Amino acid sequence: MKKVLIVMAAGLLFASCKKDWACECTAGDLTHTSTLDNKTLKQATDECNDSGSVLGVDYECKVNVFK
Repeated sequence: MKKVLIVMAAGLLFASCKKDWACECTAGDLTHTSTLDNKTLKQATDECNDSGSVLGVDYECKVNVFK
């Protein structure tokens, strides 16, 4: 029984934590959501999280779990 638990725990440690994420960007009253498929949280955060200004309009993007 202990061997089974050890194997299961090792499997969880090496299992991929990739999932689908939503990148939600807002600029004023406008919101745009795009999906980031099969990414880790770090990959999705690096790809999505951003803020700044384009043509005088401030925007902000944040990563969320895709629902």
